[in-house]
Amino acid sequence: MPGHTRAGHLAMLAFSMLVAGSFALGALVANDIAPTALNVVRFWIAAVIVGALAFAQGGLTRTAAQAPWRYFALAAFFTTYFVLMFEGLKTAPPVSAAAVFTLTPILTAGFGYLLLRQVLTPRMALALAVGGLGAIWVIFRADIGAILRFEIGRGEFIFFWGCVGHAVYTPLVRKLNRGESPVVFSFGVVLAGALLLSVWGGPAVMATEWSALRPIVWITILYTAIFASAMTFVLLQFATLRLPSAKVMAYTYLVPSWVLPWELGLGGTPPPLLVVAGVLLTIAALFLLLKDEQGTNPAPPR
Repeated sequence: MPGHTRAGHLAMLAFSMLVAGSFALGALVANDIAPTALNVVRFWIAAVIVGALAFAQGGLTRTAAQAPWRYFALAAFFTTYFVLMFEGLKTAPPVSAAAVFTLTPILTAGFGYLLLRQVLTPRMALALAVGGLGAIWVIFRADIGAILRFEIGRGEFIFFWGCVGHAVYTPLVRKLNRGESPVVFSFGVVLAGALLLSVWGGPAVMATEWSALRPIVWITILYTAIFASAMTFVLLQFATLRLPSAKVMAYTYLVPSWVLPWELGLGGTPPPLLVVAGVLLTIAALFLLLKDEQGTNPAPPR
């Protein structure tokens, strides 16, 4: 495996681990603070970090500020995902929520076809099907009767609609981007998201007793802003220059597996073995997507 390819895989391993941490930590504080209030602070911190990075690269030009409606349109879907994630984690176990997240590639494929006419290869379709089965198994707690009755938990149902927002966001980025660099374009979306959330979550921010919050809430806010937002963005951009998009997407399926050690490390209890079987299916989907479709990888960036 070439060095640049190996570096891309290592970046996505770190990406999936950091994303998993937001599920484990989010479940601990979801009932301590309103999701909108948490995300207002989280998005403003992330906006400062990504904005500083964009400024350092000299990309904050008048051209990038043209048609600002694009950033707000994207931010509407992006912020919905994050708010509904924390709303869902009020009742959904972190592993189940992470399993719902693995449905995002399937949804993205559907919206990718509708918006961009992107067509899946047979191997990708098989991988998405396997990953989807694993996700369903975890979401329904390995209960065949619950699957047949379609008894989905309230938290999982809420977060599913957040994942729909994320799935729309992904192909919409390509459709609305007018040549802006990834850093600058992301800054526009994050800043627009911070502004939208400030309006949407303003009453929740005012009603929150910030001085009375437990330390773990502040840890979660800082973690999601710095590691699960700004840092994962950098890792994602790094990997996309070195790996095909299908392989980047594949690492979504590793998130439920990372949630397990996160939960144990934070004092949680492991899920039943039958539920873990569903997690193993998502790992199988990962390897299906990682297998070369044509035996090629992008050239290393210069």
